[in-house]
Amino acid sequence: MLSQKTRKEIEEVLKATVLAKLKTYKPETSYMPFHYNLLGKDRYAMFSFIQSMNTTFGMSIWEQVAVILAKGAGNAAERQFNLVGEVDRETEKLIQKMHYELRKANASADIAKQTEDIRKRIKKGRANDNDPDSVVDVFVNTGRTENYFDITTVKPNMKEFVSMKLKLLRWTALRLSQDKKAKVFARLAIPYNPYHPQPYDRWTLKGLFDLKNGEVLVGREFWNFVANDDVYEEILDIFQIVGESLRKEIDKKFQEFKNLKTN
Repeated sequence: MLSQKTRKEIEEVLKATVLAKLKTYKPETSYMPFHYNLLGKDRYAMFSFIQSMNTTFGMSIWEQVAVILAKGAGNAAERQFNLVGEVDRETEKLIQKMHYELRKANASADIAKQTEDIRKRIKKGRANDNDPDSVVDVFVNTGRTENYFDITTVKPNMKEFVSMKLKLLRWTALRLSQDKKAKVFARLAIPYNPYHPQPYDRWTLKGLFDLKNGEVLVGREFWNFVANDDVYEEILDIFQIVGESLRKEIDKKFQEFKNLKTN
């Protein structure tokens, strides 16, 4: 069960983020005559606003809520974590080979083996913070394991999954270049399951990730993991409560979009 402090922090983040979006959002100024004529300018403006909110979820809300939950469970956590390190040339070659073999289905996705192979190969590197993959969406240290999360959209395509897998392997190498004894687990997080009540069964996942051992956490699995408790339904409840409290402000913004009909 979430503490009152944690619940309040999540509520405040949601309210502040949504109110800021309502205050600052302006409909797209691009001239799109085909869309406007087919859908209506007002409906297209509503659609654009919802798309903008989806972007805000991906860039801000998921990360902030995850950090609040992790800290509420007594764990160290940080969003937009700067992962320092340096991957030497031979380890880069190893990672590229691992990645290629997974894509060709010549190897099975075994995250424990991949991590240990990188651990054996990696050389001590400088604590650089300028690697193109150095920024981690959410870092959570459970005490036993350093978890590095890439929070992605709910339906990535094959190209995106391939890119994310390579990033996770490089995160592991960056961290181990600083401490070979570190217990590292680079993971992919998907904030909710769009196929509910069916299992998340995105075919593009298969073969690339070690699904049996938690390299990918989806929806309930992810939120319960960072909170170290079964809190998924509570989180959904908080989102509903905040949404109801902001209903007047949201309806007012939608009314502005409806007024576009006459403009």
